[in-house]
Amino acid sequence: MTAGPQPGLGRVPSADLAGRAMPLIGYGTHPMRGGEATEAVLAALEEGYRLVDTATRYRNEAAIGAALARTGVPRTDLFVTTKMPPDRVGLERRTLEESLTALGTGHLDLWLIHWPPGGYPGVTSWGEFVRAREEGLVSAIGVSNYSIELIDALHEATGEYPAVNQCQWGPGDYDPAFAEALAARGVLLSAHSPLRSTDLADPTLVSIAQAHDRSVQEIVVAWNLHHRVAVTVKSAHRDRMVRNLSAADLTLTEDEVTAIDRLGPA
Repeated sequence: MTAGPQPGLGRVPSADLAGRAMPLIGYGTHPMRGGEATEAVLAALEEGYRLVDTATRYRNEAAIGAALARTGVPRTDLFVTTKMPPDRVGLERRTLEESLTALGTGHLDLWLIHWPPGGYPGVTSWGEFVRAREEGLVSAIGVSNYSIELIDALHEATGEYPAVNQCQWGPGDYDPAFAEALAARGVLLSAHSPLRSTDLADPTLVSIAQAHDRSVQEIVVAWNLHHRVAVTVKSAHRDRMVRNLSAADLTLTEDEVTAIDRLGPA
């Protein structure tokens, strides 16, 4: 994985994922639907977001597709992620085709299994994901909300590790052993709900935010970037979109990062 801005991504750092530059700050779309989702995504793209994250379960893929059709941003500069719900086991190809149609694109940049099906690794589904990647329908494949044990089970069955594991991840969730285990397997950790799962009134975060004259939200995003964790943030308000994206310009000190790390489970 390579650090630093990529062409078309402005100041946002990225990771090399299957030959595609995956922005480490993405725009989340849950639970928005319909026109609200379309207009919010258009605004986010205007402000500089290039990764858009959705899911079959969100029931907003068509609304996202409407925004992608209207934006002036070239498809080659966009990174589109969606997810297959675990109850679609056996319907992987149909689910993918429905997502591609709704999103109005011929391929996905990243396709994830949203949850472990029935608590199991979903080896059969993973095999279908690998085939979709080999056929060029998706650039990279991954999982969401998986443990290390389940990820290893996929690898043992297929020889393929996920490119990404998207999990709830914020200062209160910080688990260095989990992050290191993913990194050792070449799996990029992606954080969903980093602000929703964080105590934004925590004195440590408030103090660091005041020291930088920034918001606590920006501190949380910058902390993720420091750890090379991709982070998906969502707001329908343009000023908050800009604020969250501006965290790419924020550098925390090692002492500040260590203090935030200590907010994780003991």
